Amino acid sequence: MNARKFVAATSREALRLVRDELGADAVVLSNRKVDEGVEIMAVSGAEFAGLTQERKAEPAHRAPVQAQPVVTMPAPVAAAPEMHSAIILEQQGILSEIKSMRDMVQEQLACLSWSDMQQRDPQRARMLRDLLNAGFSPALSRQLLDKMPADTEASWLRQVLGLNLRVATQEEDVVVRGGVLALIGPTGVGKTTTTAKLAARAVVRYGADKVALITTDSYRIGAHEQLRIYGKILGVEVHAVRDTEDLRLTLSALKKKHLVLIDTIGMGQRDKRVAGQTEMFDACGVQRLLLLNATSGGDTLDDVVRMYHGTGVVGCIPTKLDEAVSLGTVLDVVVRHKLTLHYITNGQRVPEDLHEVNLEYLLHRALKPAARAATFTLNELEFPMLMAGVGSASARNLNTSPANGVQYAA
Repeated sequence: MNARKFVAATSREALRLVRDELGADAVVLSNRKVDEGVEIMAVSGAEFAGLTQERKAEPAHRAPVQAQPVVTMPAPVAAAPEMHSAIILEQQGILSEIKSMRDMVQEQLACLSWSDMQQRDPQRARMLRDLLNAGFSPALSRQLLDKMPADTEASWLRQVLGLNLRVATQEEDVVVRGGVLALIGPTGVGKTTTTAKLAARAVVRYGADKVALITTDSYRIGAHEQLRIYGKILGVEVHAVRDTEDLRLTLSALKKKHLVLIDTIGMGQRDKRVAGQTEMFDACGVQRLLLLNATSGGDTLDDVVRMYHGTGVVGCIPTKLDEAVSLGTVLDVVVRHKLTLHYITNGQRVPEDLHEVNLEYLLHRALKPAARAATFTLNELEFPMLMAGVGSASARNLNTSPANGVQYAA
């Protein structure tokens, strides 16, 4: 077995050398303190797997055959497969134990790395805890803090997040620019209400005769009627469409309108109809705004963006900010997927609860210290294991994810 030795000033740096040289599946055999810092002995996962394969291929050792009287015995046909299975099971048990030992060693090294970080840079460690407890992902938190200058002010983090949260300009504002725009997103995100809020804003500025509403929702009971009620209140036309051809004809009849807003059917992001809806809008040249529920978890929001995102999506509107305890999660998704913020909503009132984006307010809400339930707050001892679990995998993902272009303050 060709074990490799890695020496670095800290356990974190030593682990990084192991992963860079041998890959994320490397098997850590030992670690110890040395004069230079920390020494780690490790082998690659491929070499370790090769050793186990060689062992499987080795024939069982047999003693020399002695001359014996000839005795007729039944052939041991069934014994060989049973012995082979036993050997396989034994090897699997050994392999499982070694993997458990590797995980245990890596957790211990993560604890050492976390302790080193706290001692060397307590401010960075505190900021990492604050980001994670505010709902930001470990991937983005690590990327931000890895680039943080030494002895920086606490305001640096707010400044960097502000640089990476893109807000639509006045010229990009969907109400000012006009055209045809569909509001998309999963069930219950607030599409119908937000459609009415945008329509009301356009009516105030351009008049009711310059605005029209369309619904593609023919599934929910009362969905069409709800939009008609809003249309009647605002004094604008409301149309219902069923398919691509119907939408194309309706848009042709409304081409003189300044703004046409399309309220879409509510469906989960993994519903097969999402792809059909995207094809319909692409065929008719309809741009989209993606609505993101600020109360949803990070994995759910990531899934929503992946399923709905496309070339026709011009930006997003975070909704239900009044119901969210923290805004860190939704802002994290907006940064990593490079979405443009157009508006925010924080209630059901039309049109009062639609607001232009105020970055200072959003960052204050996201980063302010808050009394959170202990059940959902990571304590001091849980951070090393969490950061060990997202270490190399997160780094690899960041190299190919939309977050790769994060900007940093000077």
